[in-house]
Order: sequence, then structure tokens, then C-alpha cells
Amino acid sequence: MVSLSDTPTCVLIQGDGIGPEVTPAAVEALDAAVKAAYGGRRAIAWREALAGKRAFDAVGTPLPPETVEAIRTARLALKGPLETPVGGGIRSLNVALRQILDLYACVRPVRYFPGVPAPVTHPERVDVVLFRENTEDVYAGIEWREGTPEALRVIAFLNGEMGCSISEDSGLGVKPMSVHGSKRLVRRAIRYALENGRRSVTLVHKGNIMKFTEGAFREWGYEVAAQEFAERTVTEAELGHVEHAEDLAGVTPPGTVLVKDRIADAMFQEILLRPERYDVLALSNLNGDYLSDAAAAQVGGLGLAPGANIGDEIAVFEATHGTAPDIAGQGLANPGSVILSGAMLLRHLGWPEAADRVETALARVLVSRRVTADLAPGIEGAELLTTAAFGRAVAEEAS
Repeated sequence: MVSLSDTPTCVLIQGDGIGPEVTPAAVEALDAAVKAAYGGRRAIAWREALAGKRAFDAVGTPLPPETVEAIRTARLALKGPLETPVGGGIRSLNVALRQILDLYACVRPVRYFPGVPAPVTHPERVDVVLFRENTEDVYAGIEWREGTPEALRVIAFLNGEMGCSISEDSGLGVKPMSVHGSKRLVRRAIRYALENGRRSVTLVHKGNIMKFTEGAFREWGYEVAAQEFAERTVTEAELGHVEHAEDLAGVTPPGTVLVKDRIADAMFQEILLRPERYDVLALSNLNGDYLSDAAAAQVGGLGLAPGANIGDEIAVFEATHGTAPDIAGQGLANPGSVILSGAMLLRHLGWPEAADRVETALARVLVSRRVTADLAPGIEGAELLTTAAFGRAVAEEAS
């Protein structure tokens, strides 16, 4: 989406736990960058809304209809981490929002910022954007508890009618993966790669075992490339690729993107040993859940990991970490995840100049060793900043 207004409305959900600390810090940085980039001609009109435990305590429901309608109307939201209250009637608020608003693509860029402590020798080799399917697979939430009448009915059907052999003391879950859901995710990943000068899109799957779900995801992904992007994509097979050979993205025809696939467990090793060979990843839900966090860990953790949940009409940008109630209210939390998610929001609006300011400002603060409590122990000579002070430092650099 490109903004048609210089003052677009964005729903702001502060969140729970550390949310009321990290979210205002991010807003301060984003507002400063927008003002500096456009001389005051543009500004985001923030509209606060409740969700999570704060909403439950205030109005008796963790996801008020007014909040959902506000996001539908604005088509844009920035949110902190949410706690799903016990007894709230919803398994996961984040999952509920994604399903209600059809935010089918979880987009997670992962890159390294110099000066950040990292557990690997060359974190700078990681520069990858993960597109994780957001509404199907295990996140469909279709399951039955062991021993319930529903579980026993399903087991009886599968054993009696489908020739299965499932023990009666089993819990059951259904893993739906559709042509429509898979193709739209891969389509968005390929479009992103083409529009942003990325070299390759890798389909990540467990199709060697689950042939009609994970394997189908792979097949449908290649179909999208062949049927919709034939002139602008090329596959490893077309280039004569041999498994485990050197990445061929560097020898693709100009203006094209290499489409390839990797089995999920092998991809975990690849992202550790050869991350520079991978650029954009398109993943089914569970694989994307694991790999996005694993990739973020290589560059220093979730404190600096941005994320967005995007559909065809609506986009919600959010912290990728949790509510961290053990440090809430102490000024210890890192607002970097929400700040960088905000930079993604600015790019979504078509405001790249402001987004560049945010990212450059954050990098300057980090390289100057002004950091929050999560990063300070690993940085010699670090200046410890509170959550609010870190946001203010980024805002000053962005101004």
C-alpha cells in the first residue's frame, strides 16, 4: 500500500507487559524521522486502541470489536506485544488478529547491526527476509484433546474408514494447507524479491515426508513462479543445479530472481553455515515460526527483530518478542523491535526516506554503544540506557 494522504491514520496498540514502554519509545523515533524527512509536510495520525490484558481489564474482552473495526478502517496498525488473558476465550490474540483480518503473510526481515553481540562468527552474512504463511498449517488451531468424544470420533473414522492405525489415547490435530493460501504467500514473496532487487526466493518445506501438504506447498510455489512470473524467474533445475553445489543466484539472467527449494531441516543448517546464499524465504507456517526466530538469534536476538503481518488490504506491524512481564515497568526493555517494525510501516506507506532515517539512526546509536540492558553485558564500555532514553536517542539521531 502506498499512502494517498500526508497524514494517514495508524491504529496504535501499546500492548501488555513492556508494551507501554517500548511502543511510545518507537513512536517518538518514528515521528522524529518523518518530521525530519518531510519538513513537517507529513505526519502519522496515531489512534490508540486497546487489545490484550489491558483491554480485558478495561472492557471485559481482550479483543474489542471497536479495535478490530478501527484497524479495518485505517488498514494500518502498530502494536506492542500482547498477553492473552486466561479465560479470555481466545487461544492467542496475535493468531486471532491474523485470522480475523486475513493477514496471511508474516514478514520478518533479519539483518545484522554492527556492534550488537551475536553468537555466530559472521552475523554480518545474514540478510534475509522471511515470508511465513500466517493462517493455515498448525495455526489453523484444529485439534482435539486426547480422550474426548470428538477425538474418539475422529480416530474411529480414520481407523475404520481411512485405513489408519491411531491409538485411542492420542490427541489429534489437522494441518490444512491450501492452494490458495500457499500461492498467495509465495506470490507476495516473489513480488517482494523483484521489487527490492533481491537475488533469490527459497521455498522451505518438509515435503520429503508430508507430501500432500508440505510437498504441495513446494509444487504450488513453483507453479506460481512458472505461471505468473515466467519472464522474471529462473529455477535451479533450469540452470543445471546439483544439490549442495554453489548458490547460482549470482549467475541468473539480469533482472530475474532464482527460485529454489530446501527441505526444512537442511535449511536450518544452511542458515547457520551459509546464510549469504539465501535472500528471501517463503515458508509454511510452522517452519517459518522456527526459522524466523533462529535467524534472529544469529544477529543478536528478538530485541532487534522487526515484523509485519500483511494481507491484501490491511497491515499490522508488531514487536516479535513477548510481553516480558518480569522486567515490565523497569525501563530495561529494548524498543528496537518496535522501532524497526515502524520502519517497515513507513516503507509500506511509501515513505522510504523516513524509513532510512529510522534504520540509520538506530544503527548509529548501537555502534556508539548506547544500548539497553539486554545488550549491555556483551558490549565492552557500553552506556546503559533506559527504554525511553534509547527511543529518545534514536529520535535525536533521526532528526
